[in-house]
Amino acid sequence: MGPLSRLVDTHGRVHRDLRISLTDRCSLRCTYCMPAQGLPWLPREELLTTPELLRVVRVAVDLGIEEVRLTGGEPLLRPDLVDVVAGIAELGVEVSMTTNALGLDKKAEALVAAGLTRVNISLDTLRPETFRRLALRDRLDDTLRGIEAAAAAGLQPVKLNTVLMRDVNDVEAVDLLEFALAHGYQLRFIEQMPLDAGHTWTREGMVTGEEILTRLRTRYDLEPLPGRGSAPAEQFLVDGGPATVGVIASVTAPFCGACDRVRLTADGQVRNCLFARTETDLRTPLRAGAPDEELGELVAACIRAKLPGHGINEPGFLQPPRPMSAIGG
Repeated sequence: MGPLSRLVDTHGRVHRDLRISLTDRCSLRCTYCMPAQGLPWLPREELLTTPELLRVVRVAVDLGIEEVRLTGGEPLLRPDLVDVVAGIAELGVEVSMTTNALGLDKKAEALVAAGLTRVNISLDTLRPETFRRLALRDRLDDTLRGIEAAAAAGLQPVKLNTVLMRDVNDVEAVDLLEFALAHGYQLRFIEQMPLDAGHTWTREGMVTGEEILTRLRTRYDLEPLPGRGSAPAEQFLVDGGPATVGVIASVTAPFCGACDRVRLTADGQVRNCLFARTETDLRTPLRAGAPDEELGELVAACIRAKLPGHGINEPGFLQPPRPMSAIGG
């Protein structure tokens, strides 16, 4: 497609990381993501088929994408997940996945054989009663079983993602890090972002990155690691290392200036930012028979229109119409 079609925005950011939502459905109802009764699911006919999805990925790879991360909703709910992983891996890019790990114990080995290289697993608590309060499901044991299966299948390093919520699970910061260190997992704490379907997020209710570090330092010595690059997490050596812990402070310390991510929703819309309020439709031209060059230019144009930052801290900030579950992490 030529150098002019590569995914560079007007601020000089080169985009190499594609996040794909495979489904908007989820097996949990985490309160910072979905309402208790769930959401109206996307009609099946609006979702990209696997051949359509793989064609978009091939176009994206031609544009310079080097890593694909599969997200949801919950990607393990996609019946042909193994085929999706295999098809993407055949294109020569790294394939990773963000998941709640429910059912991963049954699929981990097949996913690794298909080409999956890494997983990020959501784990917000080690207490069954708090898990039920946060996720509205009694599935902590299933999550832990999935985490163990990921490690056993060779998905190393196993990364754990934790969102701390004030007066819910914020007292568990030290316990969660202790758990991760004991099992050789890499833990990353993430500030709660304004992406919940109920729009109940408040700045006061969010546990900030600085608060998280303060809590961790009551038990551990943390030393910042340089060389973050485009990674969302600031990494800290724990008690001199080699173990680390990460903090993703998307709200209080945005890393937009180094962002290299593109997002594709399950229904074929390209998003140039997690918080974008506009999308570029690929599904319609794809199904109308558009050539790869046309699809590539649509993606490139979307990236060229990317704003310098997400604007969360601006007075006029508005949440995107879609919640996190429909965008993909």
